[in-house]
Amino acid sequence: MGNSLVPLAPGRKFSARAALVDLQESSRNLLSECFRQFGIESIPMTSDKAQRLASEKFEACVIRVGNHAAPVLESARRSRSNNRMVIYGVGGTVKEAMKLSQYGINAVFNEPLERPSALKLVRATQMLVLHEFRRYVRIPVATQVSLVAGSKHIDATSHEISSGGMSLKGAEELAPGTSVEASFALLTLPRIWVRGTVSWTKKDSKMFGVRFDPRDERRLRIKEWVDAYLES
Repeated sequence: MGNSLVPLAPGRKFSARAALVDLQESSRNLLSECFRQFGIESIPMTSDKAQRLASEKFEACVIRVGNHAAPVLESARRSRSNNRMVIYGVGGTVKEAMKLSQYGINAVFNEPLERPSALKLVRATQMLVLHEFRRYVRIPVATQVSLVAGSKHIDATSHEISSGGMSLKGAEELAPGTSVEASFALLTLPRIWVRGTVSWTKKDSKMFGVRFDPRDERRLRIKEWVDAYLES
């Protein structure tokens, strides 16, 4: 009973995406079913098309262990979007797996793939995948934000917020890499101050993004607010 696959409920949306790289059809089908049970969509691709991992957001990657895997994983880990995604290996020898250890493989599916053991591994790791996705959930919310950048005081309006950062619109330009301290309130969250860094700008729309400093414990209050908002 515990190893049976339950179809995704009609109308239920996928919560995350997993790239399946260079897998045989039988393996793709089995793992797609396992991931689907937990609301994770599987996207098959070959390693020569895996440049998508450098330009699109994926919460997980399943790749056959071997020499061809290294450049794919290196490209993904260098990507701003996927440098923290969950990586699964499939098969390969211990020596081959050790060569890929620098890329932080989280778990390995043993071959031949068997449905009960594959489902057990996905069940054990699916919260890692979904938690990674939640870091990037962007909630549209407009609130006044005060920014301090050195001696500058800048007023802006938030556009979207996640537990990792926020996008804003302001009258004054800030260059990427600028350190700031942001102050704002969010509905049920009283005013909070948090350090961050400008990560991108769009001059034509006066939009810019701020990535919260992961060392600033005050950002945990924002994460708690995002989690509560998503669960409400």
